[in-house]
Amino acid sequence: MIATDSLTDWLGARTDAQLVKLLRLRPDLAVPLPASMSVLAVRAQQRASVLRTADDLDTLEFAIIEALAADDDARTIGAELTPLTRTTLHAQLKDRVTKTAFTAALTRLLDRALVWQAGDGLHLAPSAVEALPWPLGATTTLPDALTEPEVRTALARLGPAEQGLLDKLAATGPRGRTRDAAPGAAADRPVPKLLAARLLQRIDDETVELPVTVGQVLRGEPVTDPHALAPPKPALTKQAPTEVNAVGAGEVGELLRDCADLLDALGKLPAPALRAGGLGVRELRRLAKQTGIEEQRTGLLLELLAAAKLVEKGLPEPAPDLESTDDFWAPTPAADAWLDTPPAARWVLLAQTWLELDRMPWMIGLRDAADKPIAALSAELRVPHAVRDRQAILGLLAEYPSGTALSAGDIGKLLAWRMPRRRRHFRLDAVTATLAEAATLGLLGRGALDSAARALLHATPSSVADAESEMATALPKPVDHVLVQADLTVIAPGPLVPELGSRIALVADVESAGAATVYRVSDASVRRALDAGLTAAELHALFTNHSRTPVPQSLTYLIDDVARRHGQLRAGMAQSFLRSDDPALLAQVLAAPVAETLALRAIAPTVAIALAPLGEMLERLRAAGFAPAGEDSGGAIVDLRPRGARIAVRPLARKPYRPSPPSDEQLAQLVTELRAGERAAGARTGQSVRSDGTRTGTAATLALLQLAARVGRPVNIGYVDAQGVASQRVVEPLRVGNGQLDAVDSVTGATRHFTLHRIASVALLD
Repeated sequence: MIATDSLTDWLGARTDAQLVKLLRLRPDLAVPLPASMSVLAVRAQQRASVLRTADDLDTLEFAIIEALAADDDARTIGAELTPLTRTTLHAQLKDRVTKTAFTAALTRLLDRALVWQAGDGLHLAPSAVEALPWPLGATTTLPDALTEPEVRTALARLGPAEQGLLDKLAATGPRGRTRDAAPGAAADRPVPKLLAARLLQRIDDETVELPVTVGQVLRGEPVTDPHALAPPKPALTKQAPTEVNAVGAGEVGELLRDCADLLDALGKLPAPALRAGGLGVRELRRLAKQTGIEEQRTGLLLELLAAAKLVEKGLPEPAPDLESTDDFWAPTPAADAWLDTPPAARWVLLAQTWLELDRMPWMIGLRDAADKPIAALSAELRVPHAVRDRQAILGLLAEYPSGTALSAGDIGKLLAWRMPRRRRHFRLDAVTATLAEAATLGLLGRGALDSAARALLHATPSSVADAESEMATALPKPVDHVLVQADLTVIAPGPLVPELGSRIALVADVESAGAATVYRVSDASVRRALDAGLTAAELHALFTNHSRTPVPQSLTYLIDDVARRHGQLRAGMAQSFLRSDDPALLAQVLAAPVAETLALRAIAPTVAIALAPLGEMLERLRAAGFAPAGEDSGGAIVDLRPRGARIAVRPLARKPYRPSPPSDEQLAQLVTELRAGERAAGARTGQSVRSDGTRTGTAATLALLQLAARVGRPVNIGYVDAQGVASQRVVEPLRVGNGQLDAVDSVTGATRHFTLHRIASVALLD
């Protein structure tokens, strides 16, 4: 009670700005609004709230907490001891920390009300001791443990039994009970061996404990020293910012190209979803092989496309030709719009999606608790702290000047020093995988943040537009020309302008992609362009107008030869029909084995009909060596290429709810309400109506309020607002009538209106 009273007094003496900062750092204290400072003080000492805010404390702040906890224990034993002051506390730590760093750390603890002052003495929230990320005394007791290199050397000498015992303690908890801990136990037993190697510590004759450093090494965590009260200094690698931006832009080009290939592959053949909702290993490998993208990268891109609602699970239209009613993963209509947007805008959507993704795609393929591989797009990939950890890693890089790169090990160690309670989140494999994903997204170049990523991380209203502008500047400018080679390859020396790119992609197939894309023209690709409605003259003009090199004669001959044969046979809907101006050619088709397969029969010397659909007829005739073309009712060639399946976004699909933090203005209003309640609670009352808080009668309330308005006396009213929140407030009544009270708020000086039937109690103030 004494501690709570002193905390209440200290909170009451804080300025409004300091209370606003407290509520911003610990927003749970304001929900619901505390009625008085004593209520706020009780909440500030609650265990759950203390542990929640302690997640953001660093090693130095925990050292201060430990020193204050040790002082509290000493004063419990010897009541004559006085509490530590700023001077005496700094004297205990001055050999390991500067005065400036100590003052800043203590101020942060005071801002969070984990530490408060009564006179000159410092006091600690009791539950803060439970938040310590290591055993009590680890930061104050002189170290007597192995260093990280010594631990690794000792672990390399262990046998299977000793290694298994340490792994068990590292996974389940640092302490274990065993009779082998007693002196005199057989020296060849695992526990005595580990005690002799200092890989275990003896607590008593039946208890051993795993040292902090050993446990960190075994779990793959960054090794932190509780005695190091200054943050580690990472090794910095300097890169030229222009080179960083160029490397990031190159990754963005590959990212967008691979995403487009995945959307195309899923559109042609949607992937069946697992019953649990993910994508099976076999389907992931099929997509990776079909697109030529590495398997782990395919999983990451699918996660991004699904989170951005460019890919969705359901029954696509047209439905896959499978006897199944199960769901499939397929593109959504939004994918078509996304593909038509500028490259920088496409990148911004994917980058934002990754930064806000509450999943860890790098875990695809790892083993779960049942020793089964974790599937892409499955629920097992969801990790609540994924967004926070990802932003902590990139935010650390953003603190350094442009072009600065840090190793994954240094990032993990620095973040573990800053947030030791969360150090397990910054294991070397987790940080390395996160940096690899950021590089794949084009956020990093040579390990450093590029300009577009820095703009996106600012989280300002203009950050998205700034990031898009930075990326548009870094990406290569689209070119409007190609280089046609004699071997029928077409080289695009950069990204092509949209119209030229779509035409080249129609008449040629991609052979290799990169900074320069190589296409190859073939019979099939030229026929594809003719099927889409282009003429031979248009194809000749395409290469003549846009090639910086002379168009080789071999390409001209190829286009003319394919065009001469193309369309001599015309297929239409009958179920389908086949016609030709050359009766001999039609007779050749009718005599071929494919005619029986398609159930073709002649109805005129130049016309035949079939029972097979038009698409199947074209496919089988081409497979038989003929070159038919589809036509519409007017005889014009129509584009019959498959468009790819699409699936509508589910209307009930919602993003995870993430409450937005209150603004400083809102917090200031909360502090004003708190001050009003505190003043009402401490006011001396005279005549009152139902001051016990139960609802009062309207007549009695009206009479007392009218009396206060006549004589100019302030009153303490208990008021229940429309949301059912009860509060106490000191006001000066001005007028009473028409079912409401008009009064001046004694704290803000503003005139407020209160509904009479919501006033639960009234008391005149002395």
